[in-house]
Amino acid sequence: MIRTEVLVGRNIPGGGEVSDSAWNEFVASYVTPRFPEGLTMIDGNGQWRNAAGVVERERGKILLLTHGDDAASQRKVDEVAVEYKRRFKQEAVMRIRTPVCVHFDD
Repeated sequence: MIRTEVLVGRNIPGGGEVSDSAWNEFVASYVTPRFPEGLTMIDGNGQWRNAAGVVERERGKILLLTHGDDAASQRKVDEVAVEYKRRFKQEAVMRIRTPVCVHFDD
């Protein structure tokens, strides 16, 4: 399987921040339908250098998604990143893709 970490910032260009309610609505309406088996969300604080070369510090979110190593699953991850960028006017979304061995203790 693959673990994908999707790291997103909450600052909105031009001012403001992605609110908790807007984040929760995004997850409920867009992420969960693509990954109904489950996911993990982590609050974060980070920084990155934008296209203008300015270091921005902001609150963020990390989505941990565990999924199959197939084109359909990768397409769903791509869709989540593209929609977050579109919806919240983001310059970039970072993704980290790692092969993992998954085991559930029942």
